[in-house]
Amino acid sequence: QVQLVESGGGLVQAGGSLRLTCAASGSIVSVNDMGWYRQAPGKQRELVAVISRGGISNYADSVKGRFTISRDNAKNMVFLQMNSLKPEDAAVYYCNAQIRRLGTFSYSPYWGQGTQVTVSS
Repeated sequence: QVQLVESGGGLVQAGGSLRLTCAASGSIVSVNDMGWYRQAPGKQRELVAVISRGGISNYADSVKGRFTISRDNAKNMVFLQMNSLKPEDAAVYYCNAQIRRLGTFSYSPYWGQGTQVTVSS
């Protein structure tokens, strides 16, 4: 079994900061891309940021310059530092990781349960 557990969400005022953490655990052989997605009420889930195992990152245009994704390969963790938060950043944030499980030879996507981010204006 593989689990992704997020933490760090909460309520923050506009202009404030939050740091999200996601830890992957279980029968993991290797983790490839890791990323963060978000879904606001009535909207589709969208990519926020993704980072490769080698550290190459990509961001949605709406968060460039404000959010920073990073990872710790040794601990199978990914982080999202969110600065200058805006009300439109409010959503449930989901961690995603491409993981190769023990006994398999390919990568499969896994999702966390989500963590709520609320930004007050």
